Amino acid sequence: MFFSVVIPTYNRQPILEKCLRALEAQRLRENSPVEGYEIVVVDDGSEDGTWEWLGANLDSLPHVVRFARDHQGAAAARNFGVEQAKGEIIIFIDSDLVVTEVFLEAHGMALQRGQEEQGNDRIFTYGAVINTCNFEHPTAEPYKITDFSAAYFATGNVAIAKKWLRQAGLFDTAFQQYGWEDLELGVRLKKLGLKLIKCPQAVGYHWHPPFSLQQIPKLIDQEIQRGRMGVVFYQKHPTWEVRMMIQMTWIHKLLWGILSLGGRLNERTLAPLLQWLIQQGKPQLALEIARVFLNWYNVRGVYAAYAQSRKS
Repeated sequence: MFFSVVIPTYNRQPILEKCLRALEAQRLRENSPVEGYEIVVVDDGSEDGTWEWLGANLDSLPHVVRFARDHQGAAAARNFGVEQAKGEIIIFIDSDLVVTEVFLEAHGMALQRGQEEQGNDRIFTYGAVINTCNFEHPTAEPYKITDFSAAYFATGNVAIAKKWLRQAGLFDTAFQQYGWEDLELGVRLKKLGLKLIKCPQAVGYHWHPPFSLQQIPKLIDQEIQRGRMGVVFYQKHPTWEVRMMIQMTWIHKLLWGILSLGGRLNERTLAPLLQWLIQQGKPQLALEIARVFLNWYNVRGVYAAYAQSRKS
């Protein structure tokens, strides 16, 4: 198997460097099912010097091939990366993911084992993603219960044959804002009969800066965007399963309405508690509490977008 690791990036140069250095440090056994690999970096219109940094460091990044595009979003960038990729197997990761040195080997072994057990190649592998805010040593973060994911197909850490992506139709570029483009593709892959093979040995550490109150406006905007894109998802696949995924049900409306006291627990009223937790060195706990009002914004956003779509 020849792997193409496709990485869209937008204004993430410092953590992208760690991401690429980790991929260059891969260990492959002599009889590895992974015959070789390339790293396809698609710079989606970054303005932080990413393109220039890549050009200045290509000598120390021998597996990297780089492409630059105007900013069109992750879906379009991944599609472009797939079309440029030479590999028969595509691995999607995000540009803020730092992997272990056995990452590619683990995906390769899992794909090989899955094909033997299934008797066909209608499979893809999904690795583990551990969230961390430790920039200096991201791989030192332990697994937490909040790192669990029940997603069928998510681009944070997944390996799949290029032919299945093409047969499913690649990512829908109608998802131009935050969220859902990968899970929507997953619905189409499931219809093709592809089986998910969990691959916990292929670990990626998803870095994000420690939570602070300054991040809240951006996080709220992301939840509102996720609501809008959730409606795009539902319009393509109008099922109860999708409604549950995008939180467009009376259950979610009731749950987050109660937990947020009808929106009374919000970024303003909870700010003192969140700031105190951050000062106590517990930014992750502060973020989990903030998710109460963030989810409320999402639920209201999805219903507002759905009402607007019905009017138009």
